[in-house]
Amino acid sequence: MLQSAFVLATALLRRIPASVTFAVFSAAAVMSIAAGAARSQILQGDKPVAKPVAKPKVTPAPTPQKLDPKNFTPEQVAEVSILAYGIRDRLNQVRKTTTEVGTTSYTGADGKTEQAKYQRFVLRGDDIGKEKIRLDQQFSNARYSLLYNAGNIIGVYDNNTFTPREDVAKAFENQIVHGLEALIRYKENGSILAIASRDKVMGVDYIILDLTDKAQRKTRFYISAKTYRVMMLEYDDGGVHYKRKFYDYNYAQGTLVPFHTTLWANDKVVEDSEIGTVTFGQKVDETMFNVG
Repeated sequence: MLQSAFVLATALLRRIPASVTFAVFSAAAVMSIAAGAARSQILQGDKPVAKPVAKPKVTPAPTPQKLDPKNFTPEQVAEVSILAYGIRDRLNQVRKTTTEVGTTSYTGADGKTEQAKYQRFVLRGDDIGKEKIRLDQQFSNARYSLLYNAGNIIGVYDNNTFTPREDVAKAFENQIVHGLEALIRYKENGSILAIASRDKVMGVDYIILDLTDKAQRKTRFYISAKTYRVMMLEYDDGGVHYKRKFYDYNYAQGTLVPFHTTLWANDKVVEDSEIGTVTFGQKVDETMFNVG
């Protein structure tokens, strides 16, 4: 029976054209593949194909610029020097007041030397022009004070005010406007800076910085290229060339202070000062600056 059916099927296939036979088998193959895919999907479940995600463009970090001290601007030199004395905010905070005790030797034109014990009191202002400074000096035969209050200078003797000699008043003013604070507070004072040169003096490398304040007073600072401390400054006044040197740097309440200074007028030492003690931040009676 089975054999008869096979023979019949074979005979029928021979009578069907080849193209039709191929189409039938092709359709059957496609249906078989589709059924297999459906069966696989049922067994495995849908597995969505993830779309490739574009990688974000990574911008390389900028290479930090190396600071070259040989190419510092005048302001950069000043800022590094200020940092050597103490961070600006710390200087402003710690040095709101100053109480300083020491001795000064003065040498006159005749070569005679006088020594004085001194006390200096400072109330810090927004700039040097607004400082309040009192210098009490006790010589062997006299005692008097000099007051600097908002740019005005007066003398006090036995609680009475007087007008100090012009040279004495000028020397007192020069201590202030041609001192270290002129550099440390150049921004507050509106001063202009310029690099004069970079030289070696007595084996020490210096950056020589010129400062001009709003009153057109000029001071030249010799700043160590190694420590950025001011080792010397120069200025001219009344046809005389002055030079102040700084020694014995030490720290007081976290800020740097030169405890020994000498002042030269032309080629002679006219003043030699040594600090015994210096204290910042103590209460200072403001009435001591308002005499007269």
